[in-house]
Amino acid sequence: MKITIYHLPFTIFFLVYSVLCDAQTRDSLDIKIGQMILIGFPNPKVDPGTLEAVRSGKIGSILLFEKNIPAKNSYLELKKITWMYQQAATIPLFIVIDQEGGKVNRLKEKYGFPRSVSAARLGDYSLDSVRFYGETTAATLVGLGINVNFAPVVDLASNPNNPIIATKERAFSAQADSVTLFAREFIKQHRKLGVVTVLKHFPGHGSSKDDTHLGVADVTNTWRESELIPYQMLIDSGEADAIMTAHIVNKKLDEKGLPGTLSKKITTDLLRDKLHYSGVVFSDDMQMHAIAKHYSLEEAILLAIDGGVDILTFSNNISGSPERTVHRVHQIIRKYVEDGKISKERIDQSFVRIMRLKTRLSNADADYYKKELVKANKEILRQKQITEFNEKQAIEMDAKARKEAELKEQQSSETKKKKRKKSK
Repeated sequence: MKITIYHLPFTIFFLVYSVLCDAQTRDSLDIKIGQMILIGFPNPKVDPGTLEAVRSGKIGSILLFEKNIPAKNSYLELKKITWMYQQAATIPLFIVIDQEGGKVNRLKEKYGFPRSVSAARLGDYSLDSVRFYGETTAATLVGLGINVNFAPVVDLASNPNNPIIATKERAFSAQADSVTLFAREFIKQHRKLGVVTVLKHFPGHGSSKDDTHLGVADVTNTWRESELIPYQMLIDSGEADAIMTAHIVNKKLDEKGLPGTLSKKITTDLLRDKLHYSGVVFSDDMQMHAIAKHYSLEEAILLAIDGGVDILTFSNNISGSPERTVHRVHQIIRKYVEDGKISKERIDQSFVRIMRLKTRLSNADADYYKKELVKANKEILRQKQITEFNEKQAIEMDAKARKEAELKEQQSSETKKKKRKKSK
C-alpha cells in the first residue's frame, strides 16, 4: 500500500498539512528528509547552527549527551536548552537521550539528578524496583523536556564477557522471558508519562565479542534465534514504541555480511516482514567505527535508508570519527532522491511512521493522571487532618499546661500564706 500523509490521525495530519503547504518558506521534501535526521550538538548550551536547522525544518530530532548538561543549575539550564530547541520547531522534535541507568547514564547524581540502577542490577531485584526506577527515570525526562529514551536494552546477556553489553551491566538477564518481563515494566512506566522508549539493539548484540563503537562485531557464530524473542513478544503485545538497529554483522541473517543497520534483509525482511513490525526504526550511531571506518558517509546513508531505517543517528560524540553536519547529511539524502536512487515514496514511508509516533508525545495516559490526582488529593486531605489533629492536641495540651501552671501557682500562693500565718 502506498503510504501518504492522508494515513495520519487528523490532528497530526492538520499540523503536517499546514507545514507542507507553507511553500513560500519551506520545501516539503526538505521537511520530510529533516524528520529522518537525529543529530547531537557540541556544548552545554544552545548551538546556533543546530537551532537554525531546527527552524528551517532540516532536523526532526536532537540527541543529548553528558557534554550537553550545564555544570551549574543543571536541571533548570538543561530544561531551557530543550525548550529553546522545541519552541523553534514547527513539527515537535524528538528530544532524545540514552538514560538506561547504571553505566549508561547521562543524568548523573553529581548534577543533582536521581540515582539510577543498571539493567543487570534490576534483573536481580523485583518488578517493584523496575517500576520505581522506571517511573523515576521517566518523570525526570518529562521534567527536562526529553520525550524519547534510547532504552530499554533487550539484548540477552548471553556472553558474560561481552565488552559493551554484559560487562557494562546493560542487559536484564541471559533469559529471553526475563528480559521481556523487565523491559515491559520499564516501558509501562515511561508510557504513563508520555515518554517514547526504544528497544535495542536489533537483531541482538548480546553474544558479540567486540564493541561496534570501535570496529566490526561479527556474531555469525554466536548469535541465537532466541535473541529475537523479546522483540517478537513486545511487538506482538503492541509495546514496541520504536526499535534501534545494531551495527553487528550476522551472516546467518545477511549472507553478504552487511551490518544490521545497513541490511535490508535484517531491517525489512526480518524485522518488518517476518516479525510484523510497522513502527519507527532508529539507527544506532552512524559514526561508530563499525560503520564509519568501513563505509563512506554517502554509502552508509543510502544502504541504511534503502534497508528500512527511518531515523539516522549522528551523535558527533565518537572519538576519531569526523563530525557530521545537518547540512551535509540532508544534502546527501536529497541528492539521492533527486537522482532517483531513493524514491519519494520511500521518504514518505518514513515520514508517516515518524509522524504517527510523534502523536504520542506528551499524550500520556489520562487515567494515570486522574489516579495520581486522586492520590495527591487524598494525601493533602490526610495531611490536613493530621495538621488539624495536631493543632487541636497542641491547644488542648497548652490549655492543660496552663491549668496545671495556674493550679501550681495557686497551691504555691496558699502554701506561702500558711507559712506567713505560722510565722506570726
